[in-house]
Amino acid sequence: MSARISPSVLSADLGCLREQVERAIAGGAEWIHVDVMDGHFVPNLSFGAPMIRALRRITDRPLDVHLMVERPEHYIEEYADEGATVFTFHPEATVHVQRQLAAVRERGMRAGLALNPATPLAFIEEVVPDLDLVLIMSVNPGYGGQAYLPGATDKIRRVRALLDRHRSPAALEVDGGIGPETIADAWNAGADTFVAGTAVFGEPDPAAAVRDLLRRCAVPV
Repeated sequence: MSARISPSVLSADLGCLREQVERAIAGGAEWIHVDVMDGHFVPNLSFGAPMIRALRRITDRPLDVHLMVERPEHYIEEYADEGATVFTFHPEATVHVQRQLAAVRERGMRAGLALNPATPLAFIEEVVPDLDLVLIMSVNPGYGGQAYLPGATDKIRRVRALLDRHRSPAALEVDGGIGPETIADAWNAGADTFVAGTAVFGEPDPAAAVRDLLRRCAVPV
């Protein structure tokens, strides 16, 4: 298993988005993370299809889209058409979770579920075979730059054990407060994919920031 960095453009300088994304990729970032918020499921508004379209013009790297929205099924067709690679949503935001996971896969995207800090593992236990990714929120979602919640580390361990029991190849991603001081704990607990916003795009050189995060997971770049 190797570490994967998915820098979040929520923290990027949109005035020089191409440059920042290209620098992050030069440092070893494999995915680019897009946070979609509707102001209802979380208390903030952010990107949608236009950002996915813009990023697809910049890079052919996987676009890791995290929907913090109500009724995520309304966006499956549009986001697939715009070039999203991973489509992750929250199980509390829809009624028929397995149906939506299947619809995501049918459109050629990878299907993911996100667990908020207070969301129990029971929300994913019955659909592990339908998952390509599990996203552990290590902050309460809605805003960038928050501090990593220590309880997330144990939750990562428990999700890793669940995926291993099912022999699931699903990625285990962590989002929230990931930086030089926290990434090793999440990696050692079993995560393999790390969303980093401020820790990458808040630094003078996004490439160097990504390399530093990978080094802390003992991954050569």
